[in-house]
Amino acid sequence: MKKKFKLQDLDCANCAAKMEEAIKKLPGVHDASVSFLMQKMTIDAEDEKFDEIMKQAVEACARVEPDCKIIL
Repeated sequence: MKKKFKLQDLDCANCAAKMEEAIKKLPGVHDASVSFLMQKMTIDAEDEKFDEIMKQAVEACARVEPDCKIIL
């Protein structure tokens, strides 16, 4: 399953790259991209684990950029 999410208050491209890298390392994630310019995140992950993967992705993003919110 591939889904797109809007990001709010993502401050820098370096943080976006770190978030993307952290999400790609999560088990069950096929691919992920975080765009600083577009303030969007795309995650391609296993359908049956998607909700759990999203919880982990939100936590990973909060560790990198605590002010950034993912609009689910």
